[in-house]
Amino acid sequence: MKALYQYPKEFFSKHLKVIRILFIFSVLIFSIREFGKIISEVNGHQVKVSFETQSPTSLLIMLVLGLLAVLPMLIYDFTIVEFLPGKFKPSYIAKTGWITNSFTNILGMGGLIGASLRANFYNQNAKPKEILYAISKIALFLLAGLSTYCLVSLIMIFGFAMDGSLVNYWPFLFLGALYFPIIFIITRLNNSSFFEDLTLGRELKLIIGSCLEWGSCAALFLIIGALMHVDVNLATVFPLFIIANVMGVIGMTPGGLGGFDLTITTGLFTLGVAKPEALVWLALYRIFYYIVPFVIALVLFIHDYGKRINEFLDDIPKTIFQRSAQVIVTIFLYFSGIVLLLSITLPNVVLVNSFYLSIEPYTFYFLNQLTSIIVAFILIGLARGFGSRVQRAFWPTVVVLIIASANTLWKENFPINMSILSVVLLLLLWAAKGALYRKRLSYSWGQRIMDTIIFAFTFVAYTLLGVYNRFHHSFHHGFFHQPNSYLFPSQQVWFAGFLGLLAASLILVIIYRYLSSKENKWLDQPFNAERVRAVIDEFGGNEVSHLAFVRDKQIYFYQEDDQDQVFFMFKRKANKLIIMGEPVGNQAMVSKAIDQFMLDADQIGLSLVFYEVGERFTMMMHEKGFDFTKAGEEGMVELSKFTLVGKKHRGERALMNKFERDGYQFSIVNPPFNDQFMAELKSVSDQWLDGNSEKGFSLGYFDPYYLNQAPIAIMKDDKGKVVAFANIMPTGEHDITSIDLMRSSEDAPSGIMDGIFINLFQYSLENKYQYFNLGMAPLSNVGRSRFSFIDEKIANLVYQYGQSFYSFQGLRSYKEKYVNLWVPRYIVYRRKSSLIFTMLQILMIVNERIGDDKPKGMFKFISWFSSSNK
Repeated sequence: MKALYQYPKEFFSKHLKVIRILFIFSVLIFSIREFGKIISEVNGHQVKVSFETQSPTSLLIMLVLGLLAVLPMLIYDFTIVEFLPGKFKPSYIAKTGWITNSFTNILGMGGLIGASLRANFYNQNAKPKEILYAISKIALFLLAGLSTYCLVSLIMIFGFAMDGSLVNYWPFLFLGALYFPIIFIITRLNNSSFFEDLTLGRELKLIIGSCLEWGSCAALFLIIGALMHVDVNLATVFPLFIIANVMGVIGMTPGGLGGFDLTITTGLFTLGVAKPEALVWLALYRIFYYIVPFVIALVLFIHDYGKRINEFLDDIPKTIFQRSAQVIVTIFLYFSGIVLLLSITLPNVVLVNSFYLSIEPYTFYFLNQLTSIIVAFILIGLARGFGSRVQRAFWPTVVVLIIASANTLWKENFPINMSILSVVLLLLLWAAKGALYRKRLSYSWGQRIMDTIIFAFTFVAYTLLGVYNRFHHSFHHGFFHQPNSYLFPSQQVWFAGFLGLLAASLILVIIYRYLSSKENKWLDQPFNAERVRAVIDEFGGNEVSHLAFVRDKQIYFYQEDDQDQVFFMFKRKANKLIIMGEPVGNQAMVSKAIDQFMLDADQIGLSLVFYEVGERFTMMMHEKGFDFTKAGEEGMVELSKFTLVGKKHRGERALMNKFERDGYQFSIVNPPFNDQFMAELKSVSDQWLDGNSEKGFSLGYFDPYYLNQAPIAIMKDDKGKVVAFANIMPTGEHDITSIDLMRSSEDAPSGIMDGIFINLFQYSLENKYQYFNLGMAPLSNVGRSRFSFIDEKIANLVYQYGQSFYSFQGLRSYKEKYVNLWVPRYIVYRRKSSLIFTMLQILMIVNERIGDDKPKGMFKFISWFSSSNK
């Protein structure tokens, strides 16, 4: 006999989980099947009508009350932490409590979900056993409120003669009513260590929390019925609601699904509620008490776990998510603005276009022509700021989208498509906020062209259609004939829109001024010669560092411990900072300096472009996300190997002998220079310029301050008159030297520059220099491979066939008399930047004339590669 008893016991113990799952699924399948029969008997159109009759105000009240009804369950979480050693912030408990209870409501699993989530959220400094005990104590009182209301329902049914159909459920209510007293007695009389920390105060908190939980969801259900104006005694519905929840608990299905739904709907039918109304009532309750809080909890849960995953993956998921949201919002702003413009510019054409009709439910709606145009351009203007990730674009965008959405929803009587889209947009705006980090908008050429095309097309098309609209009668009977779909309702409507265009242009200017009004102080720092000289003296310079003293460029300093380490020389053009040469200063700090410069520039929407830099630096920048193109090659004379001996330099030897016979003298003059000497140099320079203005940036120009920063090499004739000069460019270290300005007078003999070069080579060698930099041979050896980039191939064609504009090959041939080492130089620009625009911007800067901001003719576009005066 004992064996017969033992076998079933062991079988059930071993397969308890399986039996439990089978039981739950059996109840669920039975309930769904019965509930499905009920739904099949209902007229779908009646349900739809019943849904649509709910006013926005009623739905809003249901939404608010549904969220409030979830709040009492947070008492469980504020109580559970009292059993655990960890310390948790109230905000953390509220957030995790909302997640846990909302998930438990809709997913259920016999409390397994809630227990698992709480064990995960509250495991700080707690052992698994402590967490399990704390959860178990909370679980004992989750049904205390329902048990209490079972007793109340019994009293209402038998004491107040409620509907007789509810009497049949008295066994369920009676058993439910017994649960709370039994649990209370056990916990108060049991002296085991398990209940040691379950004080009366904590027990009362849990009881009150449970009563508030079940009471609030019952109140929500009854208020939904009242707002629906259902013709039923709500006092009778309360016991029915409690009975339905008891059936749901017995079924152990998620959210009481099946058992609750079947009981509540059949009960409502019995009480005289129409089937469509009963189903809508149940659906609204499910939506506002289960689904909406669950969606919020899901967002919080994803955010919480996403934060942990994001930290583990070094912020990559967050960056992708924020950037994606920002791109989507930007596209939508442009999309909405352009669609609005099309609907205004081509008023009736779009209405017969199938594509427009398919996207029309997802666009904003404005009845007035004037407001439509203004809002359209506001959206486009904000799209530019949002797309450029400008912080100041966020709140104006939020305000405009809320106003546009509210206007559309109000005018169109809350279309479901636009309602959902509006909510999604607001969520995307919130998600994209972190991607907006720039302090100001810097307008690139590409952006200017795009926005100009949009405005110009709209303005021209709208104006032409207005003219056509005005003279439609003449066109209609004359040679031309256009369909009426291009016509405006009236000339007054068109004129209102035309005023809107004028107003929109002003608004666009205001928006762009607002978005680009913030500047950084470092961008307009005055030139500080002491700081520049201190960096060069301490860390050394390079072949272009001396150009800082030309003072036509701005200087960016990188500091560590309040000491200047590195500086960059740059000029701004549109959204680019064109940097002359490589950074100057502490080479160990160059990488960090570039990173900081990139961050500071990016904060105000600017990108860096490096002009004439070497291979090693180019590769380093390539790793930082930059592309490059070859600018040419720089000629270097290895001084230790230079000699005039041999057949190759026979002509130069003869030239130097001639200069010596004719009494020409070479000398180096050190600063400071007196006024008489500067006047003599100025005369030579003016003759060499012959009325032309000078260029800067990659070259120096005749400026007394600049020339006084370094020695000058001069050549005098036999009468002691200066006929040519060149200023020496010190690099701060004895490795490479060069010259900048080379000027000769009208009286200078042919070959005078060769004379200066040869003497400078000897002078530099005597002063322990290793190389003499003869400057760039622009476009040299660029694009010669069949696999070269297309821009380099074009440059090679210019090199071969551009002699009428600039003697590229002649310049290289001249320098090759002395050069024995050619060093490639590159232009380095940010990846995804337009190479064409970047080239043109460098062209404009390099060709800026001193005292004249405009380049002299577009044929000069090639000369920007060169520093041929070196």
